[in-house]
Amino acid sequence: MALPALDPADIAALDDLLTDDERAVRSSVRQMLDKSVEPHIADWFERGAIPEIRELARELGSLGVLGMHLEGYGCAGMSATEYGVACLEIEATDSGLRSLVSVQGSLAMYAIWRWGSEEQKQEWLPRMAAGEAIGCFGLTEPDHGSDPGALTTRARKAGSDWVLDGRKMWISNAPYADVAVVWARTDEGIRGFVVPTDVPGFSAPEIKHKMSLRASATGELVLDGVRLPASAVLPEVRGLKGPLSCLNEARYGIVWGALGAARSSLEAARQYAIDRVQFGRPIASFQLTQQKLADMSLEYIKGYLLAVHLGRRKDAGLLRPEQVSIGKLNNVREAIEICRTARTILGANGISLEYPVIRHQNNLESVLTYEGTVEMHTLVLGQALTGIAAFR
Repeated sequence: MALPALDPADIAALDDLLTDDERAVRSSVRQMLDKSVEPHIADWFERGAIPEIRELARELGSLGVLGMHLEGYGCAGMSATEYGVACLEIEATDSGLRSLVSVQGSLAMYAIWRWGSEEQKQEWLPRMAAGEAIGCFGLTEPDHGSDPGALTTRARKAGSDWVLDGRKMWISNAPYADVAVVWARTDEGIRGFVVPTDVPGFSAPEIKHKMSLRASATGELVLDGVRLPASAVLPEVRGLKGPLSCLNEARYGIVWGALGAARSSLEAARQYAIDRVQFGRPIASFQLTQQKLADMSLEYIKGYLLAVHLGRRKDAGLLRPEQVSIGKLNNVREAIEICRTARTILGANGISLEYPVIRHQNNLESVLTYEGTVEMHTLVLGQALTGIAAFR
């Protein structure tokens, strides 16, 4: 039997790991992105804004990728692996766009879907799944990032109402969100609140002058005596279990998404090396360039195999948070190294937005840090390996 032809863009035949349904998801997401986003994304990154963000959110909703791994309430109910494949394709276009999808589905929507009341679910989830309402997730504070248990945003009882005071920082989607899931300290422990962004005392000023995730709007959340009814609290959870469960969902999407940025940069470098002629021949013919391409390909392949493995475990209900940390730590760390190496192959052209590499590299500097820094995920694995917590 003749061996199948070798595809230089998929030398390990990773495509064979996916089911027909997973490949169909990938194809539909890629088709939408190629039509509606790819022609504009470099300009959006340079401008630091997506001009028609609500129209794009509705298009993503029509595609079914907002909260796509959740069941009911207008959500697509797809598998974890299908969600992962979608994240990979979205981040191959831009990490900022994947951040929009992740914050919407894996943080804001998941918090309401997992911990909210039926009234909260009915009010928000169908609109969010359709892209008619945009959500954000308020956990990180100006002085509390890796240590969310020390958060200082307070919620106090005022009769039957709650009154919230505090600030959140580095909140994706905040400037245009319709609803914020906000975590605050109460006399009963840390609680979550579903906060419509048009309530008095709430504001979300945008953070400017970013050099990373420029196509994703980031802001503060300022809560100055925000009064909410008792029905605003997430009734099914107390303590850090609530926000950490949401972060675990988002981290899983990053395991896949970072590979998209890596794949885009690797393919740009491979094609550039074939086309670029120096000393009378393509730079792809030089051994050092081939070594770079080979090493980048190996790390991408290993990361992809890890992502598929974790996706299958998640679909089987067997995925532990420590295993998500393995994927987040490895895949983002290797993806940013792939981008940096790809940049060296492109030379000076590597810093131009005519190519996607520097945009992906800059974006991954944020992805490397958010949803748990390299240091924190390293210590998670260290504790799993030794049984000793080294966080403090």
